[in-house]
Amino acid sequence: MTFPSSVYGDQVRANYRRLSQAIPGFRPRREQNFLVAEIGKVLLGRHDPGRRILVAEAGTGIGKSLAYLQAAIPWARLNHKTLVISTATLALQEQLVGKDLPLFQPHCQPPFHFVLAKGRARYCCAHRLQALAEGQGQLGLFEAAGELTPAQQAQVAELWQALAGQRWAGDRDSWPAPIDDGLWQQLQTERHSCQPQLGHGHCPFHRARAELERADVIVANHALLLADLAMGGGVILPEPEQCLYVLDEAHHLPHIARDQGSARLALGQGRRALEQFNKQLPALAALLDEEGRRALDLLQQALHQLIPSLNRLYQALQGEVRQGRLTPDEQGCLRFAAGELPPLLEQGLGTIKEEQKTLRRALDRLQGQLAEGLKRQPGNGALAGAMAAVGLQQLHGEQAAALCELMQKPAGPRHTPPARWLECQRQDIILCATPLAVGHLLEQWCWSRAAAVIMVSATFTALNDFGYFRRAVGLRADDGSHYLRLNSPFDYGRSHLIIPPLAGEPTDPGFDDLLAEEIPRWLEGQAASLVLFSSYRQMNQVAEALRRRGLSLLVQGEAGRQALLTLHRMKCDGGQPSVLFGTGSFAEGLDLPGHYLTNLIITKLPFAVPTSPVEEAMAEWITLCGGNPFMQLTVPEASRKLVQACGRLLRTETDRGRIVLLDRRLLTRRYGRALLDALPPFHRQTGRPG
Repeated sequence: MTFPSSVYGDQVRANYRRLSQAIPGFRPRREQNFLVAEIGKVLLGRHDPGRRILVAEAGTGIGKSLAYLQAAIPWARLNHKTLVISTATLALQEQLVGKDLPLFQPHCQPPFHFVLAKGRARYCCAHRLQALAEGQGQLGLFEAAGELTPAQQAQVAELWQALAGQRWAGDRDSWPAPIDDGLWQQLQTERHSCQPQLGHGHCPFHRARAELERADVIVANHALLLADLAMGGGVILPEPEQCLYVLDEAHHLPHIARDQGSARLALGQGRRALEQFNKQLPALAALLDEEGRRALDLLQQALHQLIPSLNRLYQALQGEVRQGRLTPDEQGCLRFAAGELPPLLEQGLGTIKEEQKTLRRALDRLQGQLAEGLKRQPGNGALAGAMAAVGLQQLHGEQAAALCELMQKPAGPRHTPPARWLECQRQDIILCATPLAVGHLLEQWCWSRAAAVIMVSATFTALNDFGYFRRAVGLRADDGSHYLRLNSPFDYGRSHLIIPPLAGEPTDPGFDDLLAEEIPRWLEGQAASLVLFSSYRQMNQVAEALRRRGLSLLVQGEAGRQALLTLHRMKCDGGQPSVLFGTGSFAEGLDLPGHYLTNLIITKLPFAVPTSPVEEAMAEWITLCGGNPFMQLTVPEASRKLVQACGRLLRTETDRGRIVLLDRRLLTRRYGRALLDALPPFHRQTGRPG
């Protein structure tokens, strides 16, 4: 049920007044207030009452998180919806939970309660932890990871005592000491082995899930959100119809959705795991009644069919590779052009797909029998362990089924085929598939179901247009979604963008040597510099050359990211010149305000080379459709990444400095003008340092 807009508007204005009075030295931000108003209009259905979707590009310095909190929380509370804020990075999650939400909470009416959502695998299973602590290994039946070391045994005992004594909530992130990955795999909660009869009142995950149900605002990440939506919604987070989604850093959505839809099947490893599982099954018979033993027999029959099929396909593919009929590249990767599979793979996957169905039915039946046994014997650790092992096989079966489905999915005349490839390793062959077009999935999972969706980012547009992002996430120009672009309030004209007339281009063979000559000229006399490279190889080669000249450098990869940044800040605070060398990951999310960065050098336009199977398949599909992959994919993505990289320079309204772009293609190629016009209005100049 909707409410009169005056009620909502009055609450937003009153909250803003209380917030502004409580913050010392508060200064109104025109762009931030405009963003609040536009989000409000979309939520009230002013643009389209049947499609409450906003895509808002808000430049650095606008304060978009406080803007969407002010606009979204009152609407969600008045409409009895849950606000789900999803981010791409842990840093933004920490900012929201540790700073922005606590800042706004005391001044907001209606009041709200917020929590941080985590995936199931971040929580331990209380029954598995108890059994390990009591010395039952992998609960006495399925020794998948071998015996625990004395250190692991001590940690398990400590974890169990803390959980039983209610001094620990059971999530991995809140334990003060690191927990070994192998140990955690034996402890973590898994969907298939998590049964109501195990007692959800004592389960860390279900306690956290109950807390989510009571929350008004949930902070999550894109991977968790998309995983929940892929399962139909309402599994971990509330159902989409009950949610107002705010998707921050939403330019990451297409990539994360593609990862979510990907599938892999390691033929050798999968076969070996099933063989080990099969050897352990006879020990189950003593725990089961007659009906349970019949389920066990059916499971063993299914395994006796599937294991040889996996081995036959593995051996056949190995033979094709040895005889040269299948030729992987130097990295062992072989992509199937246009998604066309060799006949032997098509046939082998068809057999495995049907046998996987039989196996999954048998696993489901046995799991049901184990669950019935656990109802009768709630404290039986062996039954709980068997359920965990069967649940793991159910999960692997789902993944194998997804791979077969993607590999064999017929491509319609207007549907983009998935990228399909295999990877040859020393002891295995891995089959891989990734959907290229995920827009229809996002429409099906979220856009058509959610109460409302607000997407925000500092970099949605590519070449000054939303079209690239819109196509990637499955929106249309005429579907009722609303688009907004707000420029940063920073005074870009006080900072310089310099493009020197270099003698060569990045495609020239001697460009690395040219960089080694050119970069020192632009470091001279500068207190705080960041140099961005297109590859680790190039960065390390130039760093070696400059160190031979006596330059002091902080190079990505030679220490942890935070350690490098801490040392950089210490040098800047101490009045010493500091030079950071980094690759593409330093071009996004790096916050060095004020005197910590005044000189940004970008060595090359961020053109992605289509070397991965997914990128190659996408370029191939565009070509087959009569398009130009370079202009339709490479240039728009380079535009977005270049804007992001340039955004490292100015982080506050008082920052100033210069950007040096050592790629003359901005001046010599026809796409250069479009890339330059998409950048903020820095004062542009050419030439060399005086």
